[in-house]
Amino acid sequence: VNRNKKSITVNIRSPQGRDLIHDLVKKCDVLVENYVPGKLDEMGLGYEQLRALNPGLIYTSITGYGQTGPYRMKPGYDVMIEAEAGLMYITGEENGTPVKVGVAVTDLTTGLYAHGAIMAALLARHKTGRGQHIDCSLLDSQVVTLANIASSYLIAGQEARRMGTSHPSIVPYQVLPSRDSHIMIGAGNDGQFKILCSVLQLPELPNLPDFRTNKDRVRNRKALITILTERLRTKDNAYWLEQLEGRGIPFAPINNIAQTFEHPQVIARGMIQEIDHPKAGRIKLTGPAVKYSETKPSIRIPPPLLGEHTDEVLRDVLGYDDQRIRDLKDSQAV
Repeated sequence: VNRNKKSITVNIRSPQGRDLIHDLVKKCDVLVENYVPGKLDEMGLGYEQLRALNPGLIYTSITGYGQTGPYRMKPGYDVMIEAEAGLMYITGEENGTPVKVGVAVTDLTTGLYAHGAIMAALLARHKTGRGQHIDCSLLDSQVVTLANIASSYLIAGQEARRMGTSHPSIVPYQVLPSRDSHIMIGAGNDGQFKILCSVLQLPELPNLPDFRTNKDRVRNRKALITILTERLRTKDNAYWLEQLEGRGIPFAPINNIAQTFEHPQVIARGMIQEIDHPKAGRIKLTGPAVKYSETKPSIRIPPPLLGEHTDEVLRDVLGYDDQRIRDLKDSQAV
C-alpha cells in the first residue's frame, strides 16, 4: 500500500496549508480526495476553486454514495456497501447467513474504477486541453460489479440467491471435498463432464438419463454432487490433483495464503518483490499486477512513513527555500 508514493503532511485547515495545496495543484495532473461532498469546498479546495488555478486538473472524488442523490452525505464503508448493494446477499452458503468477501473488495473495485477513469480523463485532456471532475462511489462500483447477476435481474426479472461455490447454471462447478481437503472442479460442458467421470472412475454417469446433459445435471444437482463427493472422499487431494492434471478440465486446489505465495506461477510472474524500508528493513511486497511489452513496472520506493517526504516535496517540487519551509513548520501548516 502506497508503494512508489511520497508522503507529505499538510494542515489544510490553516491558510498556509491551503496555499500549499494551491501551489501543488498548479503543478499536478491529478488530485484524488475522499471527503464527503462539499467538505473541501468549505476549505477553498473544491473542484471549481482548484479548476480556476489549473484548468487541466483531473479532480477525482471517491465517496460512499456519490456527489448527487439523497444519500450523498452518508459516509461509505466497504462492508456496509457490500450489504446494501447486493454483494453480501449473494455471497455465502445456500442455507447460511450472508457473508462479506474476505477482502475489502468494494473498496478495491472502486479504486480500480477510479484508476481507469483517471486514465480516460487524461486521454480526454490530451485532446481537449481541459480537465474534469470524476465522481466515483462505492455504491455505483458495487452495483456495476454485480455483473451477470445484475443482468439476470434487470433483463429477466430473476432474483439471485446464495449458492456457496456452486454455479447456478453449470453442474458440477464448485468446491468438493476430498479425503483430506477440498478441490475446486468445473465441468463446463458435456465433454468435460465425461473426462471428470473417467478420472473419478465413474464411466457410467454420463450415460445415465439424469446426468446426460448439463440441463439434466442442473435439474439433478443434489444427487450428482452426492455421488461425486462420495468418490472424491476416497482419496487425498494430492491424488486427485495429479489425476486431473493435463486432462483438459478446470480444477484447482484451495490454497491458503502461504501456498499462494509459494505457487510456482506466482513466483515466475514476479508477484513477490523485495525492497528496503527505512524502519522495517528488508520487506516483501506484492509485485505489479500488469506486465507491459515496452515498460517494466517496478517498486522504486517503499511505502512511505507519514510525512517522510514533506521537506523533499516542498523543496524539489514547489521550489520553497529553507526559510519558507521552517515558517510552515513553525505555523504547524506542515
